[in-house]
Amino acid sequence: MTDSTFKALLLRQDDAGKTCSAIEQLTTADLPDEQVLVRVEYSSLNYKDGLAVTGKGKIVLNWPMVPGIDLVGTVVDGGSSEYQAGDKVVLTGWSVGEKYWGGYSQYQRVRPEWLVPLAKGLTPLQSMAIGTAGLTAMLCVMALEEGGVTPDSGTVVVSGAAGGVGSVAVAILANLGYKVAAITGRESTHAYLKELGASEILSREEMGARSRPLEKSRWAGAVDAVGGEMLARLLAEADYGSTVAACGLAGDYKLPTTVMPFILRGVRLQGVDSVMCPAPRRNLAWNRLAKELPQEMLNSINQVVTLEQIPEQAEAIVKGQVQGRVVVDLQA
Repeated sequence: MTDSTFKALLLRQDDAGKTCSAIEQLTTADLPDEQVLVRVEYSSLNYKDGLAVTGKGKIVLNWPMVPGIDLVGTVVDGGSSEYQAGDKVVLTGWSVGEKYWGGYSQYQRVRPEWLVPLAKGLTPLQSMAIGTAGLTAMLCVMALEEGGVTPDSGTVVVSGAAGGVGSVAVAILANLGYKVAAITGRESTHAYLKELGASEILSREEMGARSRPLEKSRWAGAVDAVGGEMLARLLAEADYGSTVAACGLAGDYKLPTTVMPFILRGVRLQGVDSVMCPAPRRNLAWNRLAKELPQEMLNSINQVVTLEQIPEQAEAIVKGQVQGRVVVDLQA
């Protein structure tokens, strides 16, 4: 491409340490010195992005920063990598939007090892409707399967069920035949969660209350994006031999539990990380998403926003006011 300008959202830190965001005009000469140049079509807004843009979390490690922890686009120049001009590629994780410049730019330079081919059967828009959150959800489902949790095992509970990770987890699990209980703090999301396939709705207040080391067993498996007291309760209520997949800390990074669920009920706490997930497992998860996420959910993106709308949406997501997925159209 020529050195014509394009738009990007940049975060800078002022002298007082406050995060300031602004749309700036860049050229490719301003981009990082990485091998693959991508014309970015879409990114998405995740909770971590909200923390970065608002400055409410210590997410950004280098300044200035282009946030956005995922992107999909078309390779313009693959350098000496295996990628060729015209290839459709997806990037999630690898600390982009935190340590390295991310998806909130109309063009970006990235490392080839960060990329995977766009899964067959997915459009670019659908891939970011799934995004990092959906990839994380699929990895959680895979962790439950690997822990021996089947649809016949019993009910699987999902915390933060109306959020990005939770909503995709509910939809995948229900589509695979699991009975799903969904935890939410917003009554307005009950109908949405039922549509995704949840058979039971539980309140965040009830499930986030402090639990005893062991409670009456209720769950064959769990997907937790909240942490803290919520995760402690899910462990305390887990069935014998069950698996709990932990992938987030929207509530708290602390875990006020004991060893009792693990040594008395054989409960397995499986951490799930989508950031540094190896390429073969990442590709497997994307290919499964293309096949196993219900088509109606692939096409029911809650909202598509522009680069200019990101700061407002970032405030909303950290306040828990966003339902489902927000896709960012970089070329709008």
